Amino acid sequence: MTKIQIELPEATAKAARDAGLLTPKALERLIRDAIKRRLAADRLLSVADRVAAASVPPMPMDEITAEVKAARAERRKRAGGH
Repeated sequence: MTKIQIELPEATAKAARDAGLLTPKALERLIRDAIKRRLAADRLLSVADRVAAASVPPMPMDEITAEVKAARAERRKRAGGH
């Protein structure tokens, strides 16, 4: 285990303590979530760089909207929704 010490403004520390965010379990969860978000952002930017390098033309917004709607409909269908 690694021990970490941080300095926070008093108001931030109080709000975090009151919200139960300064426990080892809560801090670990916050850090794991931040790591997942950072990795997802890095993957997204990596794909964007490859698309730009491949000179793929941007997708029109109406096509993006249609793709999103189709994906959501498929997800609902698989989940047994309507």
